[in-house]
Amino acid sequence: MSEESDSLRTSPSVASLSENELPLPPPDPPGYVCSLTEDLVTKAREELQEKPEWRLRDVQALRDMVRKEYPYLSTSLDDAFLLRFLRARKFDYDRALQLLVNYHGCRRSWPEVFSNLRPSALKDVLNSGFLTVLPHTDPRGCHVLCIRPDRWIPSNYPITENIRAVYLTLEKLIQSEETQVNGIVILADYKGVSLSKASHFGPFIAKKVIGILQDGFPIRIKAVHIVNEPRIFKGIFAIIKPFLKEKIANRFFLHGSDLNSLHTNLPRNILPKEYGGTAGELDTASWNAVLLASEEDFVKEFCQPMPACDNLLGQPLLPEGLISDAQCDDSMRAMKSQLYSCY
Repeated sequence: MSEESDSLRTSPSVASLSENELPLPPPDPPGYVCSLTEDLVTKAREELQEKPEWRLRDVQALRDMVRKEYPYLSTSLDDAFLLRFLRARKFDYDRALQLLVNYHGCRRSWPEVFSNLRPSALKDVLNSGFLTVLPHTDPRGCHVLCIRPDRWIPSNYPITENIRAVYLTLEKLIQSEETQVNGIVILADYKGVSLSKASHFGPFIAKKVIGILQDGFPIRIKAVHIVNEPRIFKGIFAIIKPFLKEKIANRFFLHGSDLNSLHTNLPRNILPKEYGGTAGELDTASWNAVLLASEEDFVKEFCQPMPACDNLLGQPLLPEGLISDAQCDDSMRAMKSQLYSCY
């Protein structure tokens, strides 16, 4: 049992109470049980400022802030859930609270993505092979999310379906405490992406997606590796770069068709043979099965009626730090020239 749990259970003995006093019932035991290895506990302490002896105190502090500042926010207040946000913001209470509010604000502000969000509603995307998670982590312990935009046929379903599948995958990954500490790596294969396909990913979509990844979801993106990118990708990156914070922008690595360059970051023994690896053929079915097996969890989380109120304490529940719509308009006007000049 953790030290903080022991301290919570400290109470005066019955013998020390007067005959007119009754012992207070012990508080409910915390629902959280740490699953981190000793090495990950050390890593969390060094990189995330997480102190095991203060962990439940920190969670309670965030819980109290939510109840005081956002009493009508419909959110889980479980220890394990709140820990995701504390770890993502290195146990800074204020930043963790803002991330939690943004998390719910993003979900409310984009119903096309978040309504009826469950694996069985995305079978077309999953069966296309658009995304998967590699079975092996990288040397830092990061899961590798592999995305292949060439597998998407725009006439079959809108681009928002791809975004829904990515979000489901992130939600599943972040359930693991190891992922909360280690973060993830994204491997995106842009082979065969055409001008017409790239035009679907305009500034409005880019703004929303980047807003979620940077400011609206409790996950640490440690690197984004782009392979087989055509010249058109310069135009795509020109669209998304204005929305990227410098820290995230510096974690983008463009390898082209140079797999040796990729292997300096992701070793061959964790990569499928499609990317010069030795881990067999790329398997998408296994991850699809993981998501589909979680159907009930996603139904409980994403298929319930949304709260009636759209404002909390008189302020809109929308994520901070996003680019304005006016700037999106400017980017939209420039998009076609950017894409054609790079094609």
